[in-house]
Amino acid sequence: MAKKSFKELFDPRESKWGGISLPMFLCALIVVAIVVYVPFGLDKEGNPGSFLRPNFLIMFSALAVFGLLFGEIGDRIPIWNDYIGGGTILVFFMAAVFGTYNLVPENFMKAVNIFYGKQPVNFLEMFIPALIVGSVLTVDRKTLIKSISGYIPLIIIGVIGASAGGIAVGLIFGKNPIDVMMNYVLPIMGGGTGAGAVPMSEMWASKTGRPASEWFGFAISILSIANVFAILCGALLKKLGEAKPSLTGNGELLIDNTKEAVRDKEVDVKPELTDTTAAFILTGVLFMVAHILGEVWESLGLGFDLHRLVFLILLTMFLNIANIVPDKIKAGAKRMQTFFSKHTIWILMAAVGFTTDVKEIIAAAAPSNILIALAIVLGAVGLIMLVARTMKFYPVEAAITAGLCMANRGGAGDVAVLGAADRMELMSFAQISSRIGGAMMLVLGSVLFSFFAS
Repeated sequence: MAKKSFKELFDPRESKWGGISLPMFLCALIVVAIVVYVPFGLDKEGNPGSFLRPNFLIMFSALAVFGLLFGEIGDRIPIWNDYIGGGTILVFFMAAVFGTYNLVPENFMKAVNIFYGKQPVNFLEMFIPALIVGSVLTVDRKTLIKSISGYIPLIIIGVIGASAGGIAVGLIFGKNPIDVMMNYVLPIMGGGTGAGAVPMSEMWASKTGRPASEWFGFAISILSIANVFAILCGALLKKLGEAKPSLTGNGELLIDNTKEAVRDKEVDVKPELTDTTAAFILTGVLFMVAHILGEVWESLGLGFDLHRLVFLILLTMFLNIANIVPDKIKAGAKRMQTFFSKHTIWILMAAVGFTTDVKEIIAAAAPSNILIALAIVLGAVGLIMLVARTMKFYPVEAAITAGLCMANRGGAGDVAVLGAADRMELMSFAQISSRIGGAMMLVLGSVLFSFFAS
């Protein structure tokens, strides 16, 4: 693949800004700057207002312009693009800096929170289901069955590697192995913030009688550090796959000699626009059913929750294995997945970045904590890569999904890791790691806190 150059980016005759020419992109940038920064009138509380209306279309476009600005530049910085993650990571970090240090107005940050995930109607609730349905529905049935049967043990192996790495480095700094497990391994490998660190903090509080925030404050900091390492490792694993092709399936998780025939079959099916529309509607209906099942499960009070995305994965797997969905709609689902994974990733990375606090990472940046977090991430990746091929998985894809997608901040972390690794088609397995793997860690946390928390 030819290297992207800055020269073509700033050539007015080229259309490299997301398919937009430089003059048109500059006009869009000016309009977004006016809408975000120029004060106008008063809001309902009597404070200075602006032209910003926090509806979906305006926020989608504003974040797209921000993402294109730093994404196209990041894809052309030689070392950054080759080893750090290119435009995807630059968009994330620049948005985090803008949000943390108040380089955008407060009303814009509120709008980003609504767009990204602080309300029931948000872009993430559309992005992840589209990727899950598109990826699970288009996997060959036999390949899907084989991969799931071995994937849960692969997650457990990753947790063992993470624990061994964290404890080994923790001992160097005089930390008790139980302390490392409870305060480092559990939050890092626990499935993210909302589904992991938050319920774990409540478990810890119920066992100790102390405020949950006491455990959560450190947990979220160490998780933030590990999340950065996971993203960077994703970019490095992408580079490793390019240097050692034998280690990667280029987006395929399971080693399967029949995959070429499967790809040929997919190419033969040409979806119409109506097929893509039908796939999108099917995604929404499946998400509704998954939400219903999640609510019913929670009402049963069985002691642990299963996120609705777990049910969405299971429902889509059932449809695939039962071969119920027509091939044309499957092809439409693949096109839908491609649209979200390839053409809206910078938009989502901008939203994720704006809601990430750089200060959280700095707060826990003691050398010992950094090295323990790094050892946990590398321990998971290393052990998984050692055993992956014997379990019929490609080492790079196995390490990304069962390792890095356990050691990040849940759904948003999955998006960041897969974006850095250029493996967005693995979202379904990433969600299995974050959700089912996270639920397994909650069970482990409950046991550890019962015996050792004080």
